[in-house]
Amino acid sequence: MRIRIVDAFAARPFSGNPAGVVLLPGADRFPDDGWLQRVAAEVNLSETAYAHPLTDTADPAEWALRWFTPTTEVAMCGHATLATAHVLHTTGAATGTVRFTAPCGTLVTTAHEDGTITLDFPTAPLTEVAPPNGLEAALGAPALTVRDTGPHVGDLVVEVADEKTVRGLAPDLAAVAGLPQRGVIVTAAADDPSQGHDFVSRCFFPQVGIAEDPVTGSAHTALAPFWSERLGRARLTGLQASARSGLVRTEVRGERTLLTGRAVTVIDGELLTAP
Repeated sequence: MRIRIVDAFAARPFSGNPAGVVLLPGADRFPDDGWLQRVAAEVNLSETAYAHPLTDTADPAEWALRWFTPTTEVAMCGHATLATAHVLHTTGAATGTVRFTAPCGTLVTTAHEDGTITLDFPTAPLTEVAPPNGLEAALGAPALTVRDTGPHVGDLVVEVADEKTVRGLAPDLAAVAGLPQRGVIVTAAADDPSQGHDFVSRCFFPQVGIAEDPVTGSAHTALAPFWSERLGRARLTGLQASARSGLVRTEVRGERTLLTGRAVTVIDGELLTAP
């Protein structure tokens, strides 16, 4: 069984967010959850994606898709969806638009002639909330505003003073793990938009075994509406300022948000342990 490591939201290898991708082309269902989790733990990346083709012609989707962190399954993942679409297109298993059925509903990806791939995801519903106890101490920075992102994303969006603050964060991850939400998305407007991005972010998810996620597609379903409302534009570019870094082009279309980026396969190997 083939397994690939793909750098998503990356124009070159060893940047963006790496994801494991396992296609199950001969299967009509997913293997045992325990096996899926053990493989994800072995891969030990933010997420490993598993996909198999759907044979039910009544289903509008062509592939079923699930994602696992090293410790748990997640309801929605952007970068591993981008990585899966990239593998489908580069191996000839799919062309153009691909529809996936996933825990968060139907997701659509579209490959373009310039090599980019656009994800069509649900827009996260944002609700302004009071900072939970311990949030600012955990981050080591004051919060200007805090928003809950709803059930599919399950995190807090925390606005801080500026890009320098985002880049300089050194959070207490044990304290972040103790917060009621799954994780924290910290963001600020770009200091200099002429550098090619409109806002910056960093994402911390220690509750699910991810200290800092390099580039988080699902977070941008919340960041896009947040900054589109602030900046008055539907189309923006976000920079996730992790050590690996990556750009996500966003476009808010009401209840849907488009996320566009590139991906690069860096490892193509054989998984020797069958389900």
